Amino acid sequence: MLTLYGAKGSGAAAAEAALRLVGQPFRWVEAASWLPGPGLERLKAVNSLAQVPTLVAEEGEVLTETAAILIWLGLRYPHSALLPREPAQAIRGLVYLAANCYAAIGVIDFPARFCTDCDEPTAERIRAGTRERLHEYWRIFAHTFPAEPFLSGAQLGALDILAAVVSRWSGARAHLATERPAFHALMQRVEADPRLADIFERHWPPK
Repeated sequence: MLTLYGAKGSGAAAAEAALRLVGQPFRWVEAASWLPGPGLERLKAVNSLAQVPTLVAEEGEVLTETAAILIWLGLRYPHSALLPREPAQAIRGLVYLAANCYAAIGVIDFPARFCTDCDEPTAERIRAGTRERLHEYWRIFAHTFPAEPFLSGAQLGALDILAAVVSRWSGARAHLATERPAFHALMQRVEADPRLADIFERHWPPK
């Protein structure tokens, strides 16, 4: 059985949702760099960066990086529609989210990793500047990948999942609701999909 390392409210929700869409059972291990315990030690044994999600295949092959996991699942289960039949633009979008939006969240969450002698006022300036840049990344993404009716075409797929998870995780939804209401509405539709709604509710319980 596949093993997925992840934590509540993390990017691992994207891998969990993708596994649901492809119909593949998996074993969940609660683990993250901020959760000390046996799960973290097991995670470090397969991923020295202790990043989640980390997916371990049945044969022991380790997959890291959310976009790579989603692409691998889409290629492994082609009838799931996780990737469209012509996947070039979907793969482009997945890599865009990982390289830009996903990466920016790391700077916002851990500014001291990217600045020597980082006092709190400096850290806050880094967060503020990165948040503005993140909003610009989302503007470009929403313009480049319109809903038709989903980001990859006729069916909900990997690109929709990753966009929904990263926009939720990054706290960008309030900005998107104002600046890109159609895109925000699509993210809400993805979360409400009957196959995925319980996953999003578990990771981000309604307030």
